[in-house]
Amino acid sequence: MTITAYLEAQLENYLADLQRLVAIDSGAYDKAGGNRVNDWLADRLIGAGFSIQRFPQPETADHVLAQLPGSGRAKILLLGHSDTVYPRGTAAQRPLTLHGDRLQGPGACDMKAGLLSGIYAVEALQKRDFDDFAQLVFLCVADEEVDSRTSIPLILASIRDCDAVLTLEAARENGDIVTARKGNVVLRVRAQGRSAHAGVEPEKGRNAISGLMRRLLQVEALAQPDAGVTINVGAINGGNLPNVVPDRAEASIDIRAYEPAELERAVAEIEAIFSRRGEDDISFTLDKRLASPPMPRTSEVAGLEALAIQAAERLGFGLRGISTGGAADSAFAAQEGVPALDGLGPIGGLDHGPDEYILKSSIVPRTALLAELIRLICGVKNG
Repeated sequence: MTITAYLEAQLENYLADLQRLVAIDSGAYDKAGGNRVNDWLADRLIGAGFSIQRFPQPETADHVLAQLPGSGRAKILLLGHSDTVYPRGTAAQRPLTLHGDRLQGPGACDMKAGLLSGIYAVEALQKRDFDDFAQLVFLCVADEEVDSRTSIPLILASIRDCDAVLTLEAARENGDIVTARKGNVVLRVRAQGRSAHAGVEPEKGRNAISGLMRRLLQVEALAQPDAGVTINVGAINGGNLPNVVPDRAEASIDIRAYEPAELERAVAEIEAIFSRRGEDDISFTLDKRLASPPMPRTSEVAGLEALAIQAAERLGFGLRGISTGGAADSAFAAQEGVPALDGLGPIGGLDHGPDEYILKSSIVPRTALLAELIRLICGVKNG
Protein backbone atom coordinates (compact mmCIF):
# COMPACT_ATOMS: atom_id res chain seq x y z
CA MET A 1 0.00 0.00 0.00
CA THR A 2 1.36 3.42 -0.90
CA ILE A 3 1.65 6.19 1.65
CA THR A 4 -1.13 8.12 -0.07
CA ALA A 5 -3.43 5.08 -0.14
CA TYR A 6 -2.81 4.45 3.55
CA LEU A 7 -3.58 8.08 4.42
CA GLU A 8 -6.74 8.08 2.32
CA ALA A 9 -7.91 5.00 4.23
CA GLN A 10 -7.13 6.82 7.50
CA LEU A 11 -8.82 10.12 6.63
CA GLU A 12 -11.97 9.51 8.67
CA ASN A 13 -9.84 8.61 11.70
CA TYR A 14 -7.82 11.79 11.17
CA LEU A 15 -11.00 13.87 11.07
CA ALA A 16 -12.29 12.23 14.25
CA ASP A 17 -8.98 12.97 15.97
CA LEU A 18 -9.08 16.57 14.78
CA GLN A 19 -12.61 16.97 16.07
CA ARG A 20 -11.48 15.58 19.43
CA LEU A 21 -8.49 17.94 19.72
CA VAL A 22 -10.35 21.04 18.55
CA ALA A 23 -13.01 20.31 21.19
CA ILE A 24 -10.36 20.83 23.91
CA ASP A 25 -9.68 24.42 24.97
CA SER A 26 -5.90 24.77 25.15
CA GLY A 27 -5.09 28.44 25.47
CA ALA A 28 -1.51 29.02 26.56
CA TYR A 29 -2.44 29.59 30.21
CA ASP A 30 -5.08 26.85 30.34
CA LYS A 31 -2.86 24.22 31.98
CA ALA A 32 -5.61 21.65 32.37
CA GLY A 33 -6.80 21.92 28.79
CA GLY A 34 -3.30 22.00 27.36
CA ASN A 35 -2.35 18.89 29.29
CA ARG A 36 -5.44 17.07 28.02
CA VAL A 37 -4.06 17.67 24.51
CA ASN A 38 -0.63 16.55 25.73
CA ASP A 39 -2.07 13.37 27.23
CA TRP A 40 -3.65 12.48 23.91
CA LEU A 41 -0.47 13.24 21.96
CA ALA A 42 1.72 11.30 24.38
CA ASP A 43 -0.51 8.22 24.25
CA ARG A 44 -0.53 8.28 20.45
CA LEU A 45 3.23 8.77 20.19
CA ILE A 46 3.92 6.00 22.72
CA GLY A 47 1.73 3.75 20.59
CA ALA A 48 3.96 4.57 17.61
CA GLY A 49 7.07 3.54 19.56
CA PHE A 50 8.30 6.93 20.77
CA SER A 51 9.78 7.48 24.22
CA ILE A 52 8.26 10.50 25.98
CA GLN A 53 9.61 13.23 28.21
CA ARG A 54 7.28 15.84 29.67
CA PHE A 55 8.54 19.15 31.02
CA PRO A 56 6.02 20.65 33.51
CA GLN A 57 5.80 24.45 33.55
CA PRO A 58 4.62 26.85 36.25
CA GLU A 59 1.99 28.67 34.18
CA THR A 60 1.42 26.73 30.97
CA ALA A 61 0.85 23.11 30.08
CA ASP A 62 3.80 20.74 29.77
CA HIS A 63 6.21 20.73 26.86
CA VAL A 64 6.36 17.25 25.30
CA LEU A 65 9.49 15.76 23.73
CA ALA A 66 9.16 12.41 21.94
CA GLN A 67 12.00 10.41 20.37
CA LEU A 68 11.96 7.43 18.02
CA PRO A 69 15.22 5.63 17.10
CA GLY A 70 15.80 4.21 13.63
CA SER A 71 18.45 2.37 11.64
CA GLY A 72 19.75 5.23 9.46
CA ARG A 73 21.81 8.39 9.87
CA ALA A 74 19.47 11.40 9.58
CA LYS A 75 18.06 13.06 12.68
CA ILE A 76 14.88 15.02 11.94
CA LEU A 77 12.87 17.23 14.28
CA LEU A 78 9.12 17.67 13.81
CA LEU A 79 8.23 20.88 15.62
CA GLY A 80 4.84 22.17 16.72
CA HIS A 81 2.80 23.70 19.53
CA SER A 82 -0.36 22.69 21.36
CA ASP A 83 -1.48 26.10 22.64
CA THR A 84 -4.02 28.33 20.92
CA VAL A 85 -5.02 31.98 21.34
CA TYR A 86 -8.60 31.22 22.37
CA PRO A 87 -10.06 31.60 25.90
CA ARG A 88 -11.77 28.77 27.71
CA GLY A 89 -15.26 28.15 26.41
CA THR A 90 -14.45 28.85 22.75
CA ALA A 91 -14.28 25.16 21.82
CA ALA A 92 -17.84 24.56 23.05
CA GLN A 93 -19.09 27.65 21.23
CA ARG A 94 -17.40 26.77 17.94
CA PRO A 95 -16.92 23.02 17.49
CA LEU A 96 -15.24 21.72 14.36
CA THR A 97 -17.58 22.11 11.39
CA LEU A 98 -17.30 21.46 7.66
CA HIS A 99 -18.31 24.23 5.24
CA GLY A 100 -17.72 23.02 1.71
CA ASP A 101 -14.04 22.06 1.77
CA ARG A 102 -13.28 24.15 4.85
CA LEU A 103 -12.92 22.56 8.28
CA GLN A 104 -13.42 25.42 10.73
CA GLY A 105 -12.70 25.42 14.43
CA PRO A 106 -10.52 27.17 17.04
CA GLY A 107 -6.96 25.94 16.65
CA ALA A 108 -7.74 23.70 13.68
CA CYS A 109 -5.23 25.52 11.51
CA ASP A 110 -2.93 26.88 14.20
CA MET A 111 -2.03 24.16 14.72
CA LYS A 112 -3.81 20.99 15.77
CA ALA A 113 -4.16 19.73 12.20
CA GLY A 114 -0.40 20.08 11.77
CA LEU A 115 0.29 18.06 14.91
CA LEU A 116 -1.95 15.31 13.57
CA SER A 117 -0.25 15.39 10.18
CA GLY A 118 3.08 14.84 11.90
CA ILE A 119 1.76 11.78 13.72
CA TYR A 120 -0.06 10.33 10.70
CA ALA A 121 3.00 10.87 8.48
CA VAL A 122 5.15 8.86 10.89
CA GLU A 123 2.53 6.12 11.12
CA ALA A 124 2.33 5.98 7.32
CA LEU A 125 6.09 5.48 7.13
CA GLN A 126 5.88 2.73 9.74
CA LYS A 127 3.27 0.93 7.65
CA ARG A 128 5.92 0.84 4.92
CA ASP A 129 8.49 -0.49 7.44
CA PHE A 130 10.54 2.67 6.91
CA ASP A 131 13.06 3.46 9.65
CA ASP A 132 16.04 4.78 7.64
CA PHE A 133 16.52 7.65 10.09
CA ALA A 134 18.86 7.85 13.06
CA GLN A 135 16.10 9.44 15.10
CA LEU A 136 12.77 11.17 14.65
CA VAL A 137 12.10 13.79 17.30
CA PHE A 138 8.62 15.20 17.88
CA LEU A 139 8.61 18.37 19.99
CA CYS A 140 5.33 19.99 20.99
CA VAL A 141 5.63 23.14 23.11
CA ALA A 142 2.80 24.81 25.01
CA ASP A 143 3.71 28.51 24.90
CA GLU A 144 4.18 29.52 21.26
CA GLU A 145 1.34 32.03 21.33
CA VAL A 146 2.63 34.18 24.24
CA ASP A 147 5.55 36.52 24.85
CA SER A 148 6.83 35.04 28.12
CA ARG A 149 8.20 31.67 27.02
CA THR A 150 9.92 28.84 28.85
CA SER A 151 10.27 26.56 25.82
CA ILE A 152 13.07 28.35 23.95
CA PRO A 153 15.98 26.55 25.68
CA LEU A 154 14.28 23.21 25.02
CA ILE A 155 13.69 24.10 21.37
CA LEU A 156 17.32 25.12 20.91
CA ALA A 157 18.63 22.00 22.65
CA SER A 158 16.39 19.77 20.54
CA ILE A 159 17.54 21.41 17.31
CA ARG A 160 21.31 21.43 17.84
CA ASP A 161 22.32 18.01 16.55
CA CYS A 162 19.56 17.63 13.96
CA ASP A 163 20.00 17.43 10.21
CA ALA A 164 16.67 19.10 9.43
CA VAL A 165 13.74 20.77 11.20
CA LEU A 166 10.25 20.40 9.74
CA THR A 167 7.71 22.73 11.32
CA LEU A 168 4.09 21.59 11.34
CA GLU A 169 2.44 25.00 10.94
CA ALA A 170 -0.14 25.12 8.16
CA ALA A 171 0.84 25.78 4.57
CA ARG A 172 -0.07 29.22 3.22
CA GLU A 173 -3.56 29.67 1.82
CA ASN A 174 -2.22 29.16 -1.73
CA GLY A 175 -0.29 26.03 -0.72
CA ASP A 176 3.16 27.58 -0.42
CA ILE A 177 5.61 26.44 2.23
CA VAL A 178 7.88 28.88 4.07
CA THR A 179 11.63 28.98 3.42
CA ALA A 180 12.52 32.33 5.02
CA ARG A 181 11.15 34.44 7.86
CA LYS A 182 11.96 37.86 9.20
CA GLY A 183 13.59 38.23 12.58
CA ASN A 184 11.61 40.20 15.13
CA VAL A 185 12.84 42.52 17.90
CA VAL A 186 10.44 44.31 20.23
CA LEU A 187 11.56 47.54 21.90
CA ARG A 188 9.67 49.05 24.81
CA VAL A 189 10.49 52.72 25.27
CA ARG A 190 9.71 54.70 28.43
CA ALA A 191 9.86 58.49 28.39
CA GLN A 192 10.35 60.53 31.55
CA GLY A 193 9.51 64.22 31.64
CA ARG A 194 8.19 66.59 34.34
CA SER A 195 4.59 67.25 35.32
CA ALA A 196 3.10 70.73 35.74
CA HIS A 197 -0.27 72.47 35.69
CA ALA A 198 -1.32 72.67 32.05
CA GLY A 199 -3.11 76.02 32.52
CA VAL A 200 -1.21 77.90 35.23
CA GLU A 201 2.46 77.12 34.48
CA PRO A 202 2.83 74.69 31.56
CA GLU A 203 6.30 76.10 30.84
CA LYS A 204 7.58 74.36 33.97
CA GLY A 205 6.58 70.97 32.60
CA ARG A 206 8.36 68.61 30.23
CA ASN A 207 5.77 66.83 28.09
CA ALA A 208 6.81 63.16 27.88
CA ILE A 209 4.13 62.34 25.29
CA SER A 210 5.21 65.08 22.91
CA GLY A 211 8.88 64.19 23.33
CA LEU A 212 8.18 60.54 22.66
CA MET A 213 6.05 61.29 19.61
CA ARG A 214 8.72 63.49 18.03
CA ARG A 215 11.23 60.68 18.26
CA LEU A 216 8.80 58.02 17.09
CA LEU A 217 8.40 59.94 13.84
CA GLN A 218 12.17 59.67 13.39
CA VAL A 219 11.96 55.96 14.18
CA GLU A 220 9.32 55.31 11.54
CA ALA A 221 11.46 57.09 8.95
CA LEU A 222 14.12 54.38 9.39
CA ALA A 223 11.94 51.69 7.80
CA GLN A 224 13.08 50.31 4.44
CA PRO A 225 10.14 48.28 3.14
CA ASP A 226 11.81 47.61 -0.22
CA ALA A 227 14.71 45.99 1.65
CA GLY A 228 12.38 44.05 3.93
CA VAL A 229 12.99 46.23 7.02
CA THR A 230 9.69 47.13 8.69
CA ILE A 231 9.07 49.19 11.82
CA ASN A 232 5.72 49.39 13.54
CA VAL A 233 4.74 51.49 16.57
CA GLY A 234 2.13 49.10 17.89
CA ALA A 235 1.17 50.53 21.27
CA ILE A 236 1.52 53.89 22.98
CA ASN A 237 0.18 55.43 26.17
CA GLY A 238 0.99 58.10 28.73
CA GLY A 239 -0.27 60.82 31.01
CA ASN A 240 -3.23 60.78 33.37
CA LEU A 241 -5.34 63.95 33.10
CA PRO A 242 -5.85 66.59 30.38
CA ASN A 243 -4.98 69.46 32.76
CA VAL A 244 -1.57 67.99 33.69
CA VAL A 245 1.55 68.16 31.55
CA PRO A 246 2.35 64.44 31.31
CA ASP A 247 5.60 63.34 32.90
CA ARG A 248 5.51 59.80 31.51
CA ALA A 249 4.78 57.97 28.28
CA GLU A 250 5.72 54.66 26.75
CA ALA A 251 5.54 52.88 23.42
CA SER A 252 6.22 49.43 21.98
CA ILE A 253 8.03 49.14 18.66
CA ASP A 254 8.16 46.07 16.44
CA ILE A 255 11.24 45.84 14.16
CA ARG A 256 11.59 43.11 11.51
CA ALA A 257 14.15 42.17 8.86
CA TYR A 258 15.22 39.09 6.90
CA GLU A 259 18.93 39.42 7.55
CA PRO A 260 20.51 39.49 11.04
CA ALA A 261 22.76 42.40 10.11
CA GLU A 262 19.83 44.51 8.88
CA LEU A 263 17.88 43.78 12.05
CA GLU A 264 20.83 44.74 14.23
CA ARG A 265 21.41 47.93 12.23
CA ALA A 266 17.79 49.06 12.56
CA VAL A 267 17.74 48.40 16.30
CA ALA A 268 21.03 50.28 16.80
CA GLU A 269 19.73 53.31 14.88
CA ILE A 270 16.55 53.38 16.96
CA GLU A 271 18.56 53.12 20.18
CA ALA A 272 20.68 56.05 19.02
CA ILE A 273 17.59 58.22 18.53
CA PHE A 274 16.54 57.68 22.14
CA SER A 275 20.04 58.04 23.57
CA ARG A 276 20.25 61.70 22.49
CA ARG A 277 18.79 64.10 25.05
CA GLY A 278 17.25 67.00 23.19
CA GLU A 279 16.23 70.52 24.16
CA ASP A 280 12.93 69.18 25.51
CA ASP A 281 14.91 67.56 28.37
CA ILE A 282 13.08 64.23 28.11
CA SER A 283 14.99 61.09 29.15
CA PHE A 284 14.36 57.58 27.83
CA THR A 285 14.92 54.02 28.93
CA LEU A 286 14.65 51.04 26.59
CA ASP A 287 13.95 47.34 27.09
CA LYS A 288 14.87 45.11 24.16
CA ARG A 289 13.59 41.60 23.46
CA LEU A 290 14.47 39.30 20.57
CA ALA A 291 11.09 37.75 19.87
CA SER A 292 12.40 35.58 17.02
CA PRO A 293 15.69 35.42 15.12
CA PRO A 294 15.77 35.79 11.33
CA MET A 295 15.41 32.63 9.25
CA PRO A 296 17.25 33.39 5.99
CA ARG A 297 16.99 31.16 2.92
CA THR A 298 20.48 29.70 3.06
CA SER A 299 21.90 27.23 0.54
CA GLU A 300 21.08 24.43 3.01
CA VAL A 301 17.47 25.61 3.27
CA ALA A 302 17.30 25.82 -0.53
CA GLY A 303 18.49 22.21 -0.69
CA LEU A 304 15.75 21.16 1.71
CA GLU A 305 13.24 23.13 -0.35
CA ALA A 306 14.36 21.27 -3.48
CA LEU A 307 13.67 17.96 -1.74
CA ALA A 308 10.18 19.17 -0.78
CA ILE A 309 9.48 20.17 -4.38
CA GLN A 310 10.73 16.76 -5.53
CA ALA A 311 8.45 15.05 -3.00
CA ALA A 312 5.46 17.06 -4.21
CA GLU A 313 6.22 16.17 -7.83
CA ARG A 314 6.28 12.49 -6.93
CA LEU A 315 2.82 12.96 -5.39
CA GLY A 316 1.49 14.78 -8.45
CA PHE A 317 1.26 18.42 -7.42
CA GLY A 318 3.41 21.54 -7.54
CA LEU A 319 5.04 23.30 -4.63
CA ARG A 320 6.77 26.62 -4.02
CA GLY A 321 8.71 28.13 -1.15
CA ILE A 322 8.15 31.74 -0.09
CA SER A 323 9.43 34.31 2.40
CA THR A 324 7.18 35.82 5.06
CA GLY A 325 7.38 38.56 7.65
CA GLY A 326 5.76 36.46 10.35
CA ALA A 327 7.78 34.81 13.12
CA ALA A 328 7.68 31.12 14.06
CA ASP A 329 9.72 28.61 16.03
CA SER A 330 11.37 27.32 12.84
CA ALA A 331 13.56 30.45 13.00
CA PHE A 332 15.42 29.03 16.00
CA ALA A 333 16.82 26.37 13.67
CA ALA A 334 18.60 29.09 11.71
CA GLN A 335 20.08 30.38 14.96
CA GLU A 336 21.59 26.91 15.48
CA GLY A 337 22.73 26.55 11.85
CA VAL A 338 20.24 23.78 11.03
CA PRO A 339 18.11 24.01 7.84
CA ALA A 340 14.36 24.22 8.37
CA LEU A 341 11.17 24.31 6.37
CA ASP A 342 7.90 25.68 7.67
CA GLY A 343 4.29 25.29 6.61
CA LEU A 344 4.30 21.51 6.27
CA GLY A 345 0.84 21.01 7.73
CA PRO A 346 -2.40 21.05 5.73
CA ILE A 347 -3.37 24.17 3.78
CA GLY A 348 -5.26 26.69 5.88
CA GLY A 349 -5.69 30.27 6.95
CA LEU A 350 -7.48 33.00 8.92
CA ASP A 351 -5.61 31.99 12.07
CA HIS A 352 -6.64 33.46 15.43
CA GLY A 353 -10.08 34.42 14.14
CA PRO A 354 -13.62 33.01 14.11
CA ASP A 355 -13.23 31.61 10.57
CA GLU A 356 -9.90 29.81 11.08
CA TYR A 357 -9.85 26.81 8.76
CA ILE A 358 -7.96 24.06 7.00
CA LEU A 359 -8.89 22.53 3.65
CA LYS A 360 -10.13 18.96 4.02
CA SER A 361 -8.89 18.15 0.51
CA SER A 362 -5.33 19.08 1.53
CA ILE A 363 -5.01 16.72 4.50
CA VAL A 364 -3.99 13.58 2.61
CA PRO A 365 -1.63 15.15 0.03
CA ARG A 366 0.10 17.39 2.55
CA THR A 367 0.55 14.61 5.11
CA ALA A 368 1.91 12.42 2.31
CA LEU A 369 4.26 15.27 1.36
CA LEU A 370 5.64 15.35 4.90
CA ALA A 371 6.18 11.58 4.91
CA GLU A 372 7.83 11.61 1.49
CA LEU A 373 10.06 14.52 2.47
CA ILE A 374 11.28 12.59 5.51
CA ARG A 375 12.13 9.67 3.21
CA LEU A 376 14.08 11.93 0.83
CA ILE A 377 16.03 13.63 3.62
CA CYS A 378 17.02 10.23 4.98
CA GLY A 379 18.01 9.08 1.50
CA VAL A 380 20.32 12.07 1.05
CA LYS A 381 21.86 11.60 4.50
CA ASN A 382 22.34 7.86 4.07
CA GLY A 383 23.43 8.00 0.41
